[in-house]
Amino acid sequence: MTDDRSPEARIRLFSVGSPKSGPYALTAGPDGAVWITLVHAGQIARLEPGGRVDVYELGSAACRPSQITTGPDRALWFTRQGDDSIGRITTGGEATAYPVTTGSAPFGIALGPDDALWFTAMGTDQIARVTTDGHLTEFALPTAGAMASMITAGSDDALWFTLNQAHAIGRLSLDGEITIHPLPTPDAGPVGIAAASDAIWFVEIAAGQVGRISLDGSIRELALPDRGGRPHAIVADGHDRLLDQRMGQQSRRPRHRGWTCARDRPATQERAARIDDRL
Repeated sequence: MTDDRSPEARIRLFSVGSPKSGPYALTAGPDGAVWITLVHAGQIARLEPGGRVDVYELGSAACRPSQITTGPDRALWFTRQGDDSIGRITTGGEATAYPVTTGSAPFGIALGPDDALWFTAMGTDQIARVTTDGHLTEFALPTAGAMASMITAGSDDALWFTLNQAHAIGRLSLDGEITIHPLPTPDAGPVGIAAASDAIWFVEIAAGQVGRISLDGSIRELALPDRGGRPHAIVADGHDRLLDQRMGQQSRRPRHRGWTCARDRPATQERAARIDDRL
């Protein structure tokens, strides 16, 4: 663990797995710990605020645990992209898996307003729903090869998701109605997505932009100062703030609205920056 005691921020780094285990996504658990997917090791890590780390095996190093969220049952639910399963782990470390359609390559996952887990199936062009007892329902997307990526539940009780290769944002109502909103920027490559109180925010990894789509479908985009920063993910923090994490530079502005993060080359140059809400 190391500390950066600069005037701007204190950053604490924790080792949560073996070298090259690939910590990928994280979420706050109901037990006050942070839960992390180790995509290359096929493991889930649990990090306590004081620094204690527990690592749990998932039965296959090739299962590729990807996105993770807390379910309505106080367990952690996550996608297993490598073996076409949805995983569940209790706060005590007991892990189970629910097989889904072969070739679906589940990736994004979110808790829906109906207390089911909704996930993206990148390999089969579907959005799917799984209940806590393992019942699966699938919804076909109207666009082939769209590569549905990350997903979030909006304040309108619908599921919103990015379509990375269709360069669009999708909306799925609980009764199965799908709406596709093409992005103004060609080849934008949206990935990360998050819901705020009045809109949905997303990042465009290929265009170097942050976008906002209102619940009625109106889209605005903001170009980042470094268009090559490849923003990867975004999360609302509940305090009307937005952070854009890019490579190689840092910038801050007032009136923020969520938190974003990005991955790019090389990892040692990764930086974070805040984004002005005035799109």
